[in-house]
Order: sequence, then structure tokens, then C-alpha cells
Amino acid sequence: MGEAAGRRRQQVPDDVDARYGRLQPVPVGRYDEPELAVRSAARARRAARATAGADGGELHVATLHSLAVGVLPDVFARCRAAHPRVLLRLHEYATAEALEEAVQRGTADLAFGPPPADPPGTVVPVGEEELVLVVPFDDRLAGRTTVRLPELADRAWVRCALEPVVHGERFLDRACAQAGFRPLTAVWTEHSSTAVRMAAAGVGVCVASADVVRGAVGEGCVILTPDPAWRRPLAVYARVPPVGAAEAFVDLLRTTWPTPVPALCTPHPD
Repeated sequence: MGEAAGRRRQQVPDDVDARYGRLQPVPVGRYDEPELAVRSAARARRAARATAGADGGELHVATLHSLAVGVLPDVFARCRAAHPRVLLRLHEYATAEALEEAVQRGTADLAFGPPPADPPGTVVPVGEEELVLVVPFDDRLAGRTTVRLPELADRAWVRCALEPVVHGERFLDRACAQAGFRPLTAVWTEHSSTAVRMAAAGVGVCVASADVVRGAVGEGCVILTPDPAWRRPLAVYARVPPVGAAEAFVDLLRTTWPTPVPALCTPHPD
């Protein structure tokens, strides 16, 4: 088994080490680690073939739950049409920090989300995410398209555990504090899609990605744009420059949004 692992290690392209970390020798006398080493080498080869656009490879993509629900279904469909024999594996995370860690550990070939604080290698801007407010159709604000945050000081809120954290503080807490009040939380949910459904039912106001509300679970509610607007840039990043199927995936994302605006409204969840 050890010799097999060594032969497989020699067959792995050099750039795979950049994504997955160099495969380490397995100590003698351990029962399961030789098999794990062989599987790791096989997975590295599959990823390398996907990167080159060959048949039978895998492309591992890490992203936030809101982007997975609101953005990636259409992108994955187009990617599958262009590379039908490449298996796509989606890894969903709650925070931008977890995305960065996934790329650093080699769990994912590339990540899609806010630009990393510590860029691992290649970073490609692909647009921006807009955050909106969700209320039910019979809400007193339902006839409007925009709202200033102080107008919601007396409202209850549906909060999500996936809410971005800005400088150690949850985004909504930070935004409301700058508007002069503390948000009254009615419900905590685990996912943004659940929060949108709760808001549509009249439980309270929620903040969600516009892509989630408009593209996936937005029927039955009214969308309000905060004034000033809340936006954050998005990027695809990886430890090595994407090529083949990975490059095609990045190109699809870049055509989804216009170029990010130079100046973003504040506060924004960066």
C-alpha cells in the first residue's frame, strides 16, 4: 500500500500541491492512513483533470449559503452545459472566514464570496451583493420601494445566524446603532431563506441578499431598498490561477453582475 501511495504521489501534477498541500509520507504501522493517502492522491488527480477541462474531473466550489441559494443554481446549470462530465461539488459555509479557510485547507478549488482579508493567491472581482429589507404585502411600508433605517426603530426583526459580522459586531446591530437605535429581535433562524419566509408571513422585518429574495424565495413579500443602499463586493479566489472548467466557472460569474461600483455605501458587511 505504501508503494502504491508513492507511485500515485509521483503522478500528481505540481499545481495540485498548491491547492491541497503537499501529500505527506505515511508512518509505518498505521492501519488506515495508507488508504487515506491513496484516496487523497486520487482526489487530487480528479481535481487536476477538472482544472484542465478533462472528462471525469471534479470542481469543488465554496460559498456562503445565501449565494448558494440565490446565485449559483443558474451558474451551475451553465457550467454543467459547458462541461457535462465535470462533477461539481458545492461546499456551503456560514461566514467569509470559513470560506478563506476552505481554500487554505484545500477543501475547495475556489471560493465565491466577499474578497478575502488574506488573499491566498488569485482574486477575481465578479460584482457586488445587495442587501435588502423584506416585509409582508400588507405591511404599512408595502407601497414603497425604499426606506430609511430610523423609520424601522419600532419594528421587530427576524434575524439569521448567517448574518455577516463586521469588525466583531453583527451587521444589523452595527447598522441600527449608527441609525440611533437597537433592533428588537423577534426570531432567530439558522438560514436566510427561512428568515425571508418568516418576514413574508409577518413575523418581523428581515435583512437578506437581494438574490435570495428575488431569485429563490421572494414570492409573497415586498422588497425595500435601504436608503442609503447596502452593498458589498464579491470575488472568486483560489490558491492558483483557475484554468479549464474552473476558469469557465469564473467567467460565468463575471458575466452575472456588472463591474463593482468604486464607492460602496456604508455601513456594509465587509
